[in-house]
Amino acid sequence: MNDIQIAQAATLRPIEEIAQGAGIDDKHLQPYGRYIAKVDPIPFRDRPIKGKLILVTAITPTTAGEGKTTISIGLADGMTWNGKRAMLALREPSLGPVFGMKGGATGGGYAQVLPMENINLHFTGDLHAITTANNLLAAMVDNHIQQGNQLNIDPRQVRWRRCMDMNDRQLRKIVSGLGGDKNGMPREDGFDITAASEVMAVFCMADGLADLKKRLGNIVVAKTFEGESVTCAQIGAQGAMAALLRDALMPNLVQTIDSTPALIHGGPFANIAHGCNSVTATKLALRLSDYVVTEAGFGADLGAEKFIDIKCRASGLKPDCVVLVATIRALKHHGGVQKAELNQENVEALNEGIENLLQHVRNVREVWKLPVVVAINHFVTDSPREIEALEAAMARENVPNKFCDSWSRGGEGASELAEVVCRAADEGSGETISFTYPDDMPLRDKIRAIATRIYQAGSVVFTAQAGKMLDDLTKEGYGYMPVCIAKTQYSFSDNPKQLGVPKGYELTIRDVRLSAGAGFVVAFAGDIIAMPGLPRVPAANSIDVSDQGVISGVF
Repeated sequence: MNDIQIAQAATLRPIEEIAQGAGIDDKHLQPYGRYIAKVDPIPFRDRPIKGKLILVTAITPTTAGEGKTTISIGLADGMTWNGKRAMLALREPSLGPVFGMKGGATGGGYAQVLPMENINLHFTGDLHAITTANNLLAAMVDNHIQQGNQLNIDPRQVRWRRCMDMNDRQLRKIVSGLGGDKNGMPREDGFDITAASEVMAVFCMADGLADLKKRLGNIVVAKTFEGESVTCAQIGAQGAMAALLRDALMPNLVQTIDSTPALIHGGPFANIAHGCNSVTATKLALRLSDYVVTEAGFGADLGAEKFIDIKCRASGLKPDCVVLVATIRALKHHGGVQKAELNQENVEALNEGIENLLQHVRNVREVWKLPVVVAINHFVTDSPREIEALEAAMARENVPNKFCDSWSRGGEGASELAEVVCRAADEGSGETISFTYPDDMPLRDKIRAIATRIYQAGSVVFTAQAGKMLDDLTKEGYGYMPVCIAKTQYSFSDNPKQLGVPKGYELTIRDVRLSAGAGFVVAFAGDIIAMPGLPRVPAANSIDVSDQGVISGVF
């Protein structure tokens, strides 16, 4: 059976039972049908954070796939299998990738969160609420200009873009306000995908409604003709935006096939935004369980770096253990093997590709000073010689590691990995968290620190536009903020074709955006963009629903 067939064949428990097992009373639930509910986090805010936080990340992603979410879910199920009180805290899928090329974000095989088709499609409407709040602000900015422009906004310097939760390259750059005076002022405009919007980032960084409203008010939407910043609070939209997001801010409770409770909430991209689920959901899970498994998007150079340097810095959280997901197939790809030949044994290419894994291990241990466990997502094509070579490489570096069969065996297949991870989390590093750079470092130097310490770049160059923006932000008082580098997920570098561990190259920062509400500065490297396009053959071509209402084709 494929993923959706396995999911639809599973027996789900009523969400009230899952909540009760997690220590959540029915009165704190807002059910969405029988198997999904929102959880009011407010009654739990005074509880101490007691759980151990496990951050799941991965090697540099490849088209072969690593199965990071599958391992995350399997790991939590493995803890449950071992008798531990565990919970998941994951991101919500974006419709763009679901209908595009990447697919959904609910795991695979017998390590899935359910009901997978609901979660991958509209779910509880959180992303729609975020989209609407974003576009309300856009409408109010343009309306302010139309209705007399008391703030003296320069229409050429409106920085707030509209968004939608879909891959649509046609909307990257548009002209809005055409058709005469009654239709607004014509100006260049554009859309980002909702997962890359600042409202999504604010939503995930906010720690409660008061913090959400404050962060929304801090969003910088435009410049005046005199060059002064105009904020969302000056437009007066933050209250209405927070009202739209009130229910969305409650984390969503679902379950795995093995009945482990899972909070799925927020979904920013890690190659464009900070790529972590909400602070609200993470802290709620840590108050309810002994072990919380969360994940950061894409490879550790993107998701884990931003989890630590942005989310942890702002929230006070600290991972007790980092789990790096790898596959023998993907490591062979980093060693130069083409996708069509990955099922063939190639120990030489594997040994070459292992360097990518080891660089991520070194970043976790040496830069962030955190314990690390390598989880190898097992495939039937892994040969005995390849398994032996990978285990030997991990032994030489003294890296705890375990193969994981959660795709085919659920929590039982991840029980050994769970045992190793829980032990590492319990023992801890004994050190305070170490960031890639200090708060008081200049913005340019923060970018250089990430590029050289994490990406192994030799130097960083800034286009004139990016350099001016960094200088302006520093003058305006934003130099203290952390940096979110948006770059390709397929390489340590800004060139997706440079696999393995390229070193000494030149990283180019072409543009910079301020996310004042979210609390960071976004630096765009290479040609990365905030509105993806659909591939030649979108996944949407294979998605359908039967006359009986059964959905197929979602993966």
